[in-house]
Amino acid sequence: MTKLGIYLAKRAINKSEVARRTGLSKVRINELTLNENTKLKASELYLIALSIEINPAELLEVICGDLKLNS
Repeated sequence: MTKLGIYLAKRAINKSEVARRTGLSKVRINELTLNENTKLKASELYLIALSIEINPAELLEVICGDLKLNS
C-alpha cells in the first residue's frame, strides 16, 4: 500500500467517493493507493486533497515529507 493509501485508510475515506468527486477513475485511485510504482501527478494530488477537504500542502507533506536534499 502507498502512503496515499495508508493516509486514506487511516481517515476511513471512501476511495469510490474520491474517484467520483475528482473525476479520476476508480482504477486510477486504486493504482495510486495500492501500487508503490505508480507516479502521482501534482494535479491528481491537488484534486484528491480538495475532495477530502484538506490543504493540498498537507497531503504533499504526508506523501513526500520523507524526501531530503542531497548534502
